[in-house]
Amino acid sequence: MAKIVQATPPNAAAGQATALAERLVVALDLPTADAARALVERLGDSVRFYKIGLELQFTGGLDLARELIDAGKRVFLDAKLGDIDRTVEAAVRNIATMGVDMVTVVGTESTVRAALRGRGAAALKIFALTVLTHVDTANLRRLGITASTAEVVLFYAETALAAGADGVVASGREVAQIRQLAGNRLLIAVPGIRSADVAIASDDQKRTTTPAQAIAAGADLIVVGRQILRADDPKAMAERILAEMAGAIDN
Repeated sequence: MAKIVQATPPNAAAGQATALAERLVVALDLPTADAARALVERLGDSVRFYKIGLELQFTGGLDLARELIDAGKRVFLDAKLGDIDRTVEAAVRNIATMGVDMVTVVGTESTVRAALRGRGAAALKIFALTVLTHVDTANLRRLGITASTAEVVLFYAETALAAGADGVVASGREVAQIRQLAGNRLLIAVPGIRSADVAIASDDQKRTTTPAQAIAAGADLIVVGRQILRADDPKAMAERILAEMAGAIDN
């Protein structure tokens, strides 16, 4: 079993790179906690922030989250909580004791408010879901929704803002519009990230953007999974993505 090594504290000269690394979230979308530990070990100090989603949560992912936190890493718990308010409040109350940085909830006003009550005074950030990146306008039409994808995303962003959420999860294609709506009052996490020249076999994401596009549009965090997970050298790939992000900032 791979052991997660304590992160090395950055020196002053590495401060800018460290700040950038805090904005790259690697999605540990792997079948077992041991596979995730092995990847974390390979990535080393190049990556400081990890997402633990539903697949891993049901196979040791919550224990892994605590290990990552103990090792000085940050954790995004992608729980997608959606239930009656009392249940969401109680679940978030428990999550707030874990020390994770952020958790996702369904983007209805009552659910967000319930999550905020559950969080209490903890530092946990509540991120509301908008429209998942595997959904496009055709999917919405089949549900009888006549609004565009962007309109639905902005509706959820406005709802999250009114309810007091810390941030939203949205595709990079809507980031600029969310920024126009909310300014800096909402953090924005962007999944569905693909570098321009990278093709992902069996890719089910429909609303993708590049790392540079998402950062240039105003994303606070980008979430990258398969491009890093399937790379021959995951650490080199993570560092390449960080370079693309840096290029967007420099420009």
